Amino acid sequence: MSLDGSIGSRPLHDNPNLNHLIASLPDDEFDALLPQLERVDLALGQMVYEPGQQLKHAYFPTGAVVSLYYVTRNGEAAAAAGVGNEGMVGVPLFMGGHSMPSSAVVQTAGQAWRLDRQLLCKAFEGTGRMQGLLLRYTLSLITQMSQTAACNRHHSVEQQLSRWLLSTLDRAPMRELVMTQELVASMLGVRRESVTEAAGKLQDLGYIRYRRGHIKVTDRIGLATRACECYDVVKNEQHRLLCDQRYRQGTRPTA
Repeated sequence: MSLDGSIGSRPLHDNPNLNHLIASLPDDEFDALLPQLERVDLALGQMVYEPGQQLKHAYFPTGAVVSLYYVTRNGEAAAAAGVGNEGMVGVPLFMGGHSMPSSAVVQTAGQAWRLDRQLLCKAFEGTGRMQGLLLRYTLSLITQMSQTAACNRHHSVEQQLSRWLLSTLDRAPMRELVMTQELVASMLGVRRESVTEAAGKLQDLGYIRYRRGHIKVTDRIGLATRACECYDVVKNEQHRLLCDQRYRQGTRPTA
């Protein structure tokens, strides 16, 4: 890796170390994993996997954000969790399930690094840091899912939207999000009109600027005052489990 953080001819934004889990691997484990990683571009609304589908790859996002959500028989949906540069998509692969009853859909377009399921399982079953790292991440994901369920039941749409915006900003490298009201409503499991009303309130307060298909956060501190405690619960637990694991901080200069 060069001094500017690039890997060979790849620019910094293509660096797999921008994913916190990958960046937590020691140099020898990272060097062994790097040739097996495949960079992929994920488009907004792309289905990474469908319910019951046999998973073939794990995805480690660096710029993309993926939502894990459930769709009922009558077509209603709600997101259970989001995955960005802090984690990976494909937990069932190393937990023995190989499939999920949920879907994984791209909520923010961007890059990710893909790893074949057999290679992931080999790394997980090895003697290195990968197993402990992925198990800790799984615990943080379970916390996020549990807290999202409580949030959807007990908190207002405005609070849920504020929480979701803050979480997305933590994972995405931009302050303006490309997002349709339909997709936001689907992820929150509410009516589109409810999202319109909540976004309008936040815009009137000066915390966001909303236009068709785009949401720009103009006052993050103010937005945080409208979010429920669920945002902090999930973030603090993730920090507790994974804060001591970050290794290369996105770059690793050569000797």
